[in-house]
Amino acid sequence: MGNQDAPLTTEALIKEVCRRIRVARSYWDAHNNAACRGERDRASTLYNTLSKEQKEQIPQVLRVWLRYRSEKYFGVHRTPPKSARKSK
Repeated sequence: MGNQDAPLTTEALIKEVCRRIRVARSYWDAHNNAACRGERDRASTLYNTLSKEQKEQIPQVLRVWLRYRSEKYFGVHRTPPKSARKSK
């Protein structure tokens, strides 16, 4: 196992962002929204640390998926997870 505390190199960071987006997509396809949200948040956090040139190395399909899901399904205008529901 690798050392999880060591900072990632540029190439490793790009691979990790791609991996996390793919994992989030697989959770999305499996209708596991809570896990998808967590992985998407981690991927988004790592993605936002990249420079513009590094972001362009991420496949466009993954970038579009991350942006689309982030805005449409997980944006601030959406109901937060585990909201209190009124029982009848």
